Amino acid sequence: MTVQNIRPGSKRTKRQMGLTIFLGILCIFFLLPFIILLSVSFSSEKDILLHGYSVLPQHFSTESYEYLFKNATGIIQAYKVTIITSFVTMIGAVLLDALIAYPLSLKRMTGKKWISLYLYFTMLFSGGLVPTYILIAKYLNLCDTYLVYILPALISPWYIFMMRTSFAAIPDGLLEAAKIDGANEYTVFFRIVLPLSKPVLATVALFTFLTKWNDWNTSMLYINDENMISLQYLLQRIMENITMLQNSERDLSGYMSVSDIPSETVRMAMAVVVAGPALLVFPFFQKYFVKGLTVGSVKG
Repeated sequence: MTVQNIRPGSKRTKRQMGLTIFLGILCIFFLLPFIILLSVSFSSEKDILLHGYSVLPQHFSTESYEYLFKNATGIIQAYKVTIITSFVTMIGAVLLDALIAYPLSLKRMTGKKWISLYLYFTMLFSGGLVPTYILIAKYLNLCDTYLVYILPALISPWYIFMMRTSFAAIPDGLLEAAKIDGANEYTVFFRIVLPLSKPVLATVALFTFLTKWNDWNTSMLYINDENMISLQYLLQRIMENITMLQNSERDLSGYMSVSDIPSETVRMAMAVVVAGPALLVFPFFQKYFVKGLTVGSVKG
């Protein structure tokens, strides 16, 4: 009897150990590109040209970061603008999308099919670049303000449909019981619906944050003030300047040859500077991320 109990457990333990080792090796392969990215950013341009990419730097160098942070004040200001707009947009988008999705998830709401159709229509057709620019720049006068980053991204039909599906999965009996106890619609929404929908809320929050964090075209179209440009657009301009200088035959004031500009290592340093904060945010949402994608799947 004892032997029979040990064998299955032993097999299960070996299976779990094998699976753990396999997943560990898989994680190393997944992390390898990030390790190489970090390694190249701390390598010298000469080593990259001679030896190519490597897991560890041939010679440790911070020249790429020194070149990148020559305009430290501008990068810090761009960080400030990007962080503020990303977090404010994330919070506002989650709240507004949830407020729209909740009524659409209720069976008793009249006209919800037409509202859903209207929202779906906006996913297929947009006003276009020129009308959008005229609206934002001429009529709303949002150029060179924080609102030009925030307002256009506050409502997303796709996220509304994700939330609607998640809210509809909450049992009606639970909501009715709360109303019998004296709760109004706002109490039901904030005290019951939202706490039970953390996975989909976290998913929408993460997607909204990453979308706004990687936004550079808003700065290109609507921002003329150097103190209001986003981090992505600033780094893109730095890279464009490097490319322009590399295509030129002139020297930089006689001190540095154009070929000596650390272009490849600067690219990797830019990736580290951009991806760092986003990677720090992701673990806080990881618990709900996969579940939120499943729960919020759009169905008819």
